[in-house]
Formats: sequence, structure tokens, C-alpha cells
Amino acid sequence: MADGTMTATFLAVTGGASLLAVTARRLRPSGRLPSLEGWALADRSLGPVWTWFLLGGTIFTAYTFTAVPGLAYGNGAAAFFAVPYTVIVSPLAFVLLSRLWTVARAHGYITVADFVRGRYGSPPLALVVALTGILATMPYLALQLLGIRAVLTAGEVYPRGAAGDLVMVALFAGLAVATYRHGLRAPTVISALKAVAVFVSLTAVTWLVLERLGGPGAVFDGAARRLGGDALALTPAQQPAYATLALGSALALMMYPHVLTAGFAADGPRTLRKVAVALPAWTGLLALFGVLGFAALAAGVRAPEGGAEAAVPMLVDRLMPGPLAGLVFGAITVGALVPAAVMSIAAATSFVRNVYVEYVHPTATPKRQVRIAKAVSLIAKAGAVAFVFGLRDQDAINLQLLGGVWILQIFPAVAVGLFTGRLHPRALLAGWGVGMAAGTYLVVREGFSSIVGFGSGPLEIYAGLAALLLNLIVAVAGTAVLERLGVPRGADLTDLPSRLTVRRRPETGANQQ
Repeated sequence: MADGTMTATFLAVTGGASLLAVTARRLRPSGRLPSLEGWALADRSLGPVWTWFLLGGTIFTAYTFTAVPGLAYGNGAAAFFAVPYTVIVSPLAFVLLSRLWTVARAHGYITVADFVRGRYGSPPLALVVALTGILATMPYLALQLLGIRAVLTAGEVYPRGAAGDLVMVALFAGLAVATYRHGLRAPTVISALKAVAVFVSLTAVTWLVLERLGGPGAVFDGAARRLGGDALALTPAQQPAYATLALGSALALMMYPHVLTAGFAADGPRTLRKVAVALPAWTGLLALFGVLGFAALAAGVRAPEGGAEAAVPMLVDRLMPGPLAGLVFGAITVGALVPAAVMSIAAATSFVRNVYVEYVHPTATPKRQVRIAKAVSLIAKAGAVAFVFGLRDQDAINLQLLGGVWILQIFPAVAVGLFTGRLHPRALLAGWGVGMAAGTYLVVREGFSSIVGFGSGPLEIYAGLAALLLNLIVAVAGTAVLERLGVPRGADLTDLPSRLTVRRRPETGANQQ
């Protein structure tokens, strides 16, 4: 049975998140009429502090905080690819998000597919960008629920059977109602509680665990004995996989709709650049979670077979006093609610802007667009709950691995398109198709492993990066062929340079005032 004080603390943290969500309407209230920009992007009004909370809370998900230490628990040093991966995200966000924000604000774009539509004048290319984002987001959303369930099960707060399912539904119900009413403002205010709870609880847990286990040296020595050999250091054969996984994951992350939605909600490009510089604070947090995976090994924690992500929650439950354990479990649970809400908003907005309005109801009023987006966001959350209850955990993990490979295939259309419009939209479509097919084949061939081998060595690299390389080759070669044949392209409405040059643009938004 769960400790009473632990349960009380857990309920206090999650209940506090629900109460905060109710106050979301007070976050920079707007007197404007209902609009998709207001609901999905909080009227692009978030300053540096709120944007740091939201963007960090969206990028660093609850499943990340359980999967990384779980990977360290089972595989050793390879798990720490997440540290350079999230470090690489910062300069990418500094350049890409600020530039995307400027273009989106100038032209009223709400989704990245809107940008692609304006840049290339190609509705089919915009459609595949939107659908790829939705397809990659849904299993990611389901993984947030798996992270919650792993934490609650380890802390014996998740009852077996129907009672446990009701706990999960109740946790998600409050989030669904708040998001439905207040849009992106709801996860924004919850992200502040997430940051405080996670930073405070993890600092305390790490200090206590290291003290009880005899310090960092004892932790690493104990982990090495359990893992055997040199598992705490990368072998030369592992280094290409480690490096390409870190780079490919960072490039993919910047293409996910939920990350771009959080970025578009900032009040200006200067805000985004400030936030990008401060994002590594979250990376330090992630590194500490990875160390706790080694601590679980040193402490002799026996995670269930196939459930290494439960190692750290089990360690916390074993070594920590009830109130602190409840704080950790509550922090990780709230940590899942923020990205889950933003993911559902991003998926709903992409559907409304780039499917519903483009192909079903082009004359839909702003009020109707908001109403449809709210309904779709609820359906997305309900679908994620049904997915978790109806399929094996491994199915969601496998689909999320594929999702990372898939979302990377829109990188040429989006990121490259920010700096050059030379690539032909039909060539980009062909490259996307080749990348999707090749990436899916490579991952499935390896038994749903994102690391694939090439050659007799073999050389092991990230499947998504290999597929992206094929994608780019097809896009560049296809552009050359189509230009030679004189195939016309759509009109570019973005005012961006057509060649690979970077022009300084004036700051827009609140930062000019």
C-alpha cells in the first residue's frame, strides 16, 4: 500500500496543477474576439519567463524523465545521448524558432504547415507536413500517459484494474477541461508549477540518494558492477550511433508541432533567443535523472522485465521519505500534463488550419475554427487514453520511435525553406516520400530499433538521419530535373530570400514597444 503522506503530497501537487489551470484565463487576458491564434497561441503574448516555462516544460516530457534513467539503468552510457541532444536543441531554437516566429507573425501563420503553404505555394506539400506532424504527435501524446502510469504504479498509487483506469482518466479530465476552455494558457500556467516541483524535488532526491549510497563514486562503481564490463563508457563502435542519434533527435524535435506551437506563442523573436540561451538549465535536470538511473542500479533496484522506466520511481519509493516521494511522483505527473496539453492543441490546430479550412470548409469563421479545434483536442486526448488502455506499452514506444523518424522528413521543407526557396515543392514531396518509406523500412527491419547497421562492420547510425540524407538527395536532384524541364512552382508569399542568405529583419511584436 502507498504511504499516506506520500499520497497526500502527490494529490496536493496534482490538485494544485488543476487549480492553477482554472486561473489560466487571467494570464495576459485579451479583449479580442475568439480566434484560433488566441486559443492555440495565447495571442502570441508570452514573455521570456512564461516562454521558458512553457517551452522547457513542453520539450522535457514526463516520459523523457523516466525513459532516460531507464535507458541508463538497462544500457549504461548510451542513455546520455539525451544530454548533447538537448544541448544541440538550444542553438537550433535560437536560429530556427526566432526566424519562424518573425515570418509567422508577419503573415498570420499559426502552424508550420501554414508557413510551408506560403513559402512554396503548394497545398499538397503543406498537407503532408500537417499530417506528418499529427501522425508523429499522437503516439508521443500516448507516451505521456505511459510515463504517468509507470510512476504511479511504482509508487503504488495506481490501483490495478478499473480503479487504476479511473485514476488515469481523472488526472486527464481536469487537463482536458482546462485546455478546452483556455487553450494554450492552461498548460502555460501549469508549466510554472512543473518547473518548480521538478527542480526542487530532483535536487533534493539527488542529494539524498548520493548521501545514502556513499557519494558519486559509490554510485558509479555499483552501477558498473551491475552492468558489467565498460558499460559506463562508450566503445568506439557505439560513438557513431551516439552522435547521429543526438543530432538527428535534436533536428527532429524542432519539427514537432507542439514545440513549434510553444515557440509561436512567444511575444517576439528576442524573447525566443533569450529562452534558447536559458534552455540548458533543463538539460542539467535531465542529466541528473540519468544519474539516478545509475543510482537505481547501485541500490539494487529490480525493475520489472521490459519496464526499466520504473527503476527511478522504485528507487524514490524505496529510499525517500513519504512526502518527498509524493512530491517527486506529483512533479513527474504534472510534467506529463504540460506536453500532453500542448500536443493536443498543436494537433488540433494543424487539423483545423491545414485540413478542415483548406479542404472542407474554406469559409469557416474564426469562432467556428476555435470550436472545431477544441473538439479535436478533446478527441486527441481521448484517443491517447484509449490507445494506452487498448494496446501494449511497447506498441506506443514503437510508434513513437517511428514518429521521430517521420517528423524528421519535413525538415527540408521547413528548416531549409527558411533560408532558401530554391527547392521545388514537387521535389520536396518526392524526397519526403522516399524518406518516410526508407525510414520506416529501416526501423521495422531492425525490430523497431532506431539504430541501424550499414556495411560489414557494421557502422551503426540513427535511422532517421539516414532517411533524411536520402530525402535531401532526392529533393536536390529532383529540383535540378524539374528546373531543367521548366516545371513551374507556386508563388512564394513569405518575402524570404530565394537563395541561402540570411537578412537581418527588424524585431516585431511586443519587443518593439
